[in-house]
Amino acid sequence: MADVIDLINAMHRQVRDTETPKGTGRSIIMRRTYDAAVHDVWEACTDPERLGRWFLPVTGELKPGGRYQLEGNAGGEVLRCEPPRLLRVSWIFGEPKEGDLSEVEVRLTPEGEERTLFELEHTAIVDPAFWDTYGPGATGVGWDLGLVSLSMYLTEGEAFDREATQAWSESEEARSFLAASSEAWGKANADYGTPAGTVAAMTSATTDFYVPQPSSES
Repeated sequence: MADVIDLINAMHRQVRDTETPKGTGRSIIMRRTYDAAVHDVWEACTDPERLGRWFLPVTGELKPGGRYQLEGNAGGEVLRCEPPRLLRVSWIFGEPKEGDLSEVEVRLTPEGEERTLFELEHTAIVDPAFWDTYGPGATGVGWDLGLVSLSMYLTEGEAFDREATQAWSESEEARSFLAASSEAWGKANADYGTPAGTVAAMTSATTDFYVPQPSSES
């Protein structure tokens, strides 16, 4: 496993407002370069067998207009699919409600033959109370953890062991990573313009959620 600081610094994080057909949403944007060809990264993100190796098992019709479901996670509709550059899907947990909007877009740009600029943008109409408590880290830290698996998968190929990665996710090193990710999203939140005191409270709540302190034994 790469050094926690290297994993955090490899990813650029951004928060911004985005106008959607259902009103103003908030977007979190993640951007980094992978040492892999664009077709390899595209297939890792869209081929059901490969996606299931590093992320989650997926079922459904993975084509424009088709619907998909990630095991134990989000599902939705494939809104755009332009191989090997752009994929956009709706990203819904449970039954959608009136006014809900949550979409994920992945954009890939080749940088030579063996490097790919990867961008993920998750845009949603966010419940104000939820945002006021956690800010962007609630979603961002989860994506950070998932994309660590993608990085390892692209590096290790057939040697990648998802079970070992899942075991790592429960280690002290992973706890350090999650805490550092929360802090990194706090910085992105500050760059977005959120006041320092509010950023600190949101970051603390996010860290406590992802890295709960062990309960003391009586």
